[in-house]
Amino acid sequence: MNLLIMGPAGSGKGTFSERIIEHYAIKHISTGDMLREHVKSQTELGKLAAGYMNAGKLVPSDVVNQMVEYTLAQDDCKAGWLLDGYPRTLEQANALEQITERIGRPIDAVIVLEVGLETLQDRITTRRVCPQCGAIYNIKSHPSKVPGICDQCGHELIQRKDDTLEELEVRMTEYHQNTEPVIEFYETKGLVHRIDGDRDRETIFGDIQEILDRIG
Repeated sequence: MNLLIMGPAGSGKGTFSERIIEHYAIKHISTGDMLREHVKSQTELGKLAAGYMNAGKLVPSDVVNQMVEYTLAQDDCKAGWLLDGYPRTLEQANALEQITERIGRPIDAVIVLEVGLETLQDRITTRRVCPQCGAIYNIKSHPSKVPGICDQCGHELIQRKDDTLEELEVRMTEYHQNTEPVIEFYETKGLVHRIDGDRDRETIFGDIQEILDRIG
């Protein structure tokens, strides 16, 4: 089962990605993690990406596309994969179409988490993350057992610099301009499943399971 998960910042993509990959035993591919791993491993693509990142520039789509193709073609993706954070633009969506055709691993479903602006604002400002293991918490709805400390690795939690109302506004503008056309692109292919993300986690994941069990 090969999936995309999409939604605005604060919609729960990271949280539900973890639930999906654990339940269905497929590979989670976050483009941010993928970039960092290539840079850390000093692959040719990683060196190329690092040059842009160190200069404070966005890594070009063609470099990201090559990383995605390399990753999806690996043996650990044979059982299926979940892409999180890609594609962000129509250009990337078209590139992914060509990639999945070349490697023979087509997209089975696109899960879209829909959340109201007021909820997003609340989630963003109360979100805390572990810089060591990547665990995500919320001081209101999903706090760590010990305030400010990660349950999984014991590291101190942080509030990301971009988890502000001002940055959310910027990201929402980008989402409307770039990502919503991508969702419409997949809608024409009958792949989109919209989920009401304004509810409690178990209800949301129950809906996701129902969709994926039907597909799988």
